[in-house]
Amino acid sequence: MQIQSKALPQGFSLRRSLRTFAPASDGSHPMLVFTAVVLLALFAIVQIDLHSAQLQAMGLLGQAATGIDPAFLSP
Repeated sequence: MQIQSKALPQGFSLRRSLRTFAPASDGSHPMLVFTAVVLLALFAIVQIDLHSAQLQAMGLLGQAATGIDPAFLSP
């Protein structure tokens, strides 16, 4: 006689019960997507600004290529 594990049916039951709490929508809300894109862009800008010295040393970022007056760049 085989002993059957109860973990598998309980896992399916848990997954089924959690699925009822999730909203039944086809996609993400457009405002959520817009907010994520804006936050990602701001994060990229801050990271480039923080590491501009290293990027210039590697030749990936130059003062002439950015077109930004050095007076407006962070120290």
